[in-house]
Amino acid sequence: QKRAMQASKRSHIPSFIVMDVVRDATEKERKLIEEGSDLRVIHLEVGQPSTGAPALVREAATRYLQEDLLAYTESFGIAPLRTRIAEHYSKEYSVGVKQEDVIITTGSSGGFVVAFTALFDAGSRVAVATPGYPCYRNVLQALGCEVVKIPVTEESNWQPTPAMLQAAIDADGRPLDGLIVASPSNPTGTVLSPEGMKEICDFCTANKIRFISDEIYHGLSMREGARIASALEYKSDTVVINSFSKYFCMTGWRVGWIVCSDPAIKSALEVLLQNLFISAPTLSQLGAAAAFDCAEELDGHVARYRRNLKVLVDGLPQAGFDRVRPPDGAFYLYCDVTNFLRRTGTQDSLALCRRILDDTAVALTSGLDFDPDRGHKYVRFSYSGSTAAMEDAVGRLQRWSAALPPEAHPSAALHP
Repeated sequence: QKRAMQASKRSHIPSFIVMDVVRDATEKERKLIEEGSDLRVIHLEVGQPSTGAPALVREAATRYLQEDLLAYTESFGIAPLRTRIAEHYSKEYSVGVKQEDVIITTGSSGGFVVAFTALFDAGSRVAVATPGYPCYRNVLQALGCEVVKIPVTEESNWQPTPAMLQAAIDADGRPLDGLIVASPSNPTGTVLSPEGMKEICDFCTANKIRFISDEIYHGLSMREGARIASALEYKSDTVVINSFSKYFCMTGWRVGWIVCSDPAIKSALEVLLQNLFISAPTLSQLGAAAAFDCAEELDGHVARYRRNLKVLVDGLPQAGFDRVRPPDGAFYLYCDVTNFLRRTGTQDSLALCRRILDDTAVALTSGLDFDPDRGHKYVRFSYSGSTAAMEDAVGRLQRWSAALPPEAHPSAALHP
């Protein structure tokens, strides 16, 4: 008898819940169309800009599509793009980054896979903040690392502190091998102050902890004129991971980068990239080199995100979503929905999001994606879409909330 094939144990990791929501939202929209409804799903679940790549990027890609062979590149990427990225650090952060220390990856996701593999062995203890981006935990688990969750709080600005890291070391009596921090963060949108970033960098240096700084949401400050610090300003051996997906609006192009100055780690990264990816998509690399000439267009999108945030901050409390801290960066709101769990009789935010999608065709993401322990009472709103979509979503949620049993009266102001 033929034995059934089974998946490997290392592949038994949690799903990326937001992508499950995208699938369910697509199915919801299909049903609405079949039913002849004019209603369409509003996507507040996924952190994806509603605009395409900048005009100059698309123009460059069109030209190269006609003129270039689009063959493999060397595994670290094309020199013109690596040079533009190095120049970006000098201009934006006054940090000297060598072109040879810039490594092009297949999105930040490919960057995480090769960076984690190069930096950590099976059994390495790597700290991540919760709530935080779920793929850190899931990829580390697949690689056999021990994930050390740091439960951050609103009081800590949803960011880890040296005291929290020291407590994690003391609790187990074993050192940490690595730390991953995102500033701005996903899902809370909070930003480490320059002083806070320096404290984290100094702690990692003093304790010989390898530090990975996820800077994918740089450029997306919700406070005009506010500066977002790069870890490279305070710790030159930080491994920085970034991408063209968010600020540069190039999610589907799948191109990102790593900054790494350590020769041994760079050598490991090169071998891993050669074997796992060969190279990032050539057309995407060629187009991305033009992205740094698109600041006016891209900053216009950031201005829209700020307007979108105001729509949500002003309107959501009237729908009962009043326990949320306005973010400093990225394009997310992380909201406590304990009151809605009581009003709807749903057991957790995953079930609540399903009900909201069914009732209103507004797609949201459960906090369980970002925090398996406390995320059951949170949801994440993404406001990266159009302002009209934000206004429509707020209206739908207000009408939906008004029809629920009045367990608690919605507050007129955001929870401080």
